Amino acid sequence: MKVSTRGEYGLRAMVSLARMYGRGPMPLSVIAQDSAVPLAYLEQLMLPLRRAGLVVSTRGAHGGYELARPPEQVKVGEIYRVMEGPIAPMDCVREDADEDICPMIDGCATRIVWLKLRDSIVEVLDSTTLADLISHAPRPRAEQPV
Repeated sequence: MKVSTRGEYGLRAMVSLARMYGRGPMPLSVIAQDSAVPLAYLEQLMLPLRRAGLVVSTRGAHGGYELARPPEQVKVGEIYRVMEGPIAPMDCVREDADEDICPMIDGCATRIVWLKLRDSIVEVLDSTTLADLISHAPRPRAEQPV
């Protein structure tokens, strides 16, 4: 299982919004600069995040985007699923998989490994919040003591 650029950039943008939480709506240009996500790509990512209820947008001169909930209430797994879809190292163990997806499913000796892997990934993603990420992030060089 590999995380795409969409997933990586979506999470980076959400971490930026978490760092800016409480300061009101942020313009996309500010989020793009802070997260190092190209502005054109960021514009594409915000629509699904808004539709999923993870961010809210405000129009106008002082408009922009902000988290819909406090960083402590936004799980990384929610963001991942919006950006990447259901968590699955193999199609036969997707979170939304139909049991008929593979004719070998009943006698598959390897499926237990894929289920354990999926469950481990789900546990990490769903137990980590944006607040956890920003509290453990290294400080930028400009803010480090000399």
